[in-house]
Amino acid sequence: MLRKIFILSTLILSFSSLVNAQETNNGKQIWADSFLNKKAPELYVQEWLSAAPETKGKFVLIDFWATWCGPCRKAIPELNEFAKKFKDDLVVIGISNESKETIEKMKSPVIEYYSGRDASKRMHTALNVKGIPHVILIDPAGTVIWEGFPLLEGHELTAEKIEALIKKYR
Repeated sequence: MLRKIFILSTLILSFSSLVNAQETNNGKQIWADSFLNKKAPELYVQEWLSAAPETKGKFVLIDFWATWCGPCRKAIPELNEFAKKFKDDLVVIGISNESKETIEKMKSPVIEYYSGRDASKRMHTALNVKGIPHVILIDPAGTVIWEGFPLLEGHELTAEKIEALIKKYR
């Protein structure tokens, strides 16, 4: 009898962990505090360099970047594609802590998604970002469902990954 209760309890726990499946970093190194499966810090942009986006009911991808950062600039064309491909479900936002003048001097690559600056580093500090580019993907409920360096070998943020996460958390 006790064995049957143990087996039943194990099955219930296994099933509940499948139902409440959460994302994992699978050993991925990130250069910030992990917020995966946690409530994202409040979106804060000191100054919008584009129109301010409507984020309600959308997935939000926030990219912390800088003009001097080669990997950040390398990721911009792909982020542009994500913004176009998933425009009905996803808002892509780039946040830099540089001056407006410095950001606007960068002519290539062209950022085609929402862009803002935060010299106070409010969100950088909330996430304890130590290396850029650093991306977080937030579901419509406000939970971080992906985080990290978007070009990290073996852990790249791809259109397929975003599509799967949108389907899973919609």
